[in-house]
Amino acid sequence: MSKQVIIIGGGIIGLCSAYYLQKEGHQVTIIDQSNMDAGASYVNAGYLSPSHLVPLSAPGVMKKGLKWMLNPASPLYIKPRLDPDFIKWTLAFNKSCHINHVNKAIPAIKAITLLSQDLYDDIKQEEHFTFHYEKKGLLMLCQTDKMLEEEIETAHLAKREGLDVREMSQEDLKTIEPHARLNVKGATYYKCDSHTTPHEFMTEMKGHLKAVGVTFFSNEKVEDLVIKNGKIEAVQTQNQSLKADEFVLSAGSWSATLSKKLGLKLLLQAGKGYRINTHQDTGISIPSILAEAKVAVTPMNGFTRFAGTMEIAGINDSINQVRVEAIAKAAHSYYPEVTLSQAEKKDAASGLRPVSPDGLPYIGKSSKCHNLTIATGHAMMGWSMGTATGKLVSEVISDKKTILDLNPFHPDRTF
Repeated sequence: MSKQVIIIGGGIIGLCSAYYLQKEGHQVTIIDQSNMDAGASYVNAGYLSPSHLVPLSAPGVMKKGLKWMLNPASPLYIKPRLDPDFIKWTLAFNKSCHINHVNKAIPAIKAITLLSQDLYDDIKQEEHFTFHYEKKGLLMLCQTDKMLEEEIETAHLAKREGLDVREMSQEDLKTIEPHARLNVKGATYYKCDSHTTPHEFMTEMKGHLKAVGVTFFSNEKVEDLVIKNGKIEAVQTQNQSLKADEFVLSAGSWSATLSKKLGLKLLLQAGKGYRINTHQDTGISIPSILAEAKVAVTPMNGFTRFAGTMEIAGINDSINQVRVEAIAKAAHSYYPEVTLSQAEKKDAASGLRPVSPDGLPYIGKSSKCHNLTIATGHAMMGWSMGTATGKLVSEVISDKKTILDLNPFHPDRTF
């Protein structure tokens, strides 16, 4: 049965939800407070990464976070603040940083990222999209013996999960990356990963959705929800009131604010990431993670992107030049022939990623509201999980059996 569906949020999750909902015959409207041409869906590393099996909330991360709290240039920077929501999130995050949680999360993360990768393939083929998409894998580059040991251990875990990964010596790296000089001890190489140029996919998807009848309202913020008998009747923006049968909350880091209006307290913090683009000939052909620095390197269509850091400091769009410099410094450290210019660093952009305490997204319906489907909290994995999340949202609203078990992602789960 066709339903009127309003999606709050037009990032990668919102667009993919709209894509699958309209294919099921639903009438879809997307509302976004921005111009829909910037933010996390546009500045990310473009990875489709089944390799990222271990959630952010892993053993030892909280200890590192406390240590790094005093260093604003650190890969993970958690700014202390006396905010009740932040304190609750921090306590839940700390509670999730144990091996039992990691072992439970890995199968769920693997399933949704592998499905999402397949769906990117399907969309490109079915819609004849031309966005840049390559399957060259992902290198985890290590400068120290300690980090290399850690990455080899993670690679063994991934191999046990059936992923295609291998160890790489310095000589191996010269063979597969001959045009980029590397300052590393070695690496692990995940052949299972692939990468894209994000803005190309987003532009094509928006164009396609408009062509098939999806309605867009950009630069329009949802300010209130009209609720009656446990259901949303309408959303109120600064310009209008819009009614629908079903609603999707995919507003990224802003989702928690709206969820409070339903009595649903989603534990969610904004995790800011940065990107620097360079059009220099870097010689880099294979995407890489600079393991110690936690910086992602992606050869995109016509340029190379260096992206990284997780800055949990509330919702703001300010550019912290200390963190930009840390990314540039890491780029030069691992690739000695790459020096990012002052102009490139000045052009750095940021995006806010919605981070749940346990490193798993929220996908599905809460008992607090019968006609709201939540799709947020993907942290750094929104791009890797975007298409699968959209399909799952469509299946929930279409009253179909979901292709994946949604229990690990349930919005009402406790921490």
